[in-house]
Amino acid sequence: MAFELAPLPYAKDALQPYMSSETLDFHHGKHHNAYVTKLNELIAGTAFEGQSLEDIVKATAGKAESQAIFNNAGQHWNHTFFWNSLTPKASAIPGELEKRIISDFGSVEAFKKAFVDAGIGQFGSGWAWLVEDTKEGKLKITKSANADTPLAHGLKPLITADVWEHAYYIDYRNRRPDFLKAFVDTLANWEFAAQNLG
Repeated sequence: MAFELAPLPYAKDALQPYMSSETLDFHHGKHHNAYVTKLNELIAGTAFEGQSLEDIVKATAGKAESQAIFNNAGQHWNHTFFWNSLTPKASAIPGELEKRIISDFGSVEAFKKAFVDAGIGQFGSGWAWLVEDTKEGKLKITKSANADTPLAHGLKPLITADVWEHAYYIDYRNRRPDFLKAFVDTLANWEFAAQNLG
């Protein structure tokens, strides 16, 4: 069965003024949709057809012969995760997640700064992530380039911010730091992150 572009979990204008409906038109409706369409083309008639998205990402990571499949599968997975990492209802970080953040980063403020700095420091296109390293039992901030994803590295993603230019350029032009500040202070869906920690 072919992969499909899921609808956004909120109305297109629900994230304004921090993210416009025009951004979501382009980012979700065109960019993300293009990854889904291309992925379906690439896996048609292959052993990957009928596999789960997560399995395709893990099976193709780091393999030159399936780089195109990984790129489109990774982008489909990352974007779907990103839409759920956003919310129109800003809220406090839930208790257990907040405790873990304070334990591993020193304070919520220190965590937010480190997350923003990771996103700013990601050269070119990519992602900033809050992940759980289940082997070490710690929360960590990571960044990844292009279609790379923590899934490919044995880490458990909790929340992500997309720092490809198409995620913020319509609303923020080249002001990536302002977009990331809006993400950690207003747009981030901490309830989603807490559910992923569970």
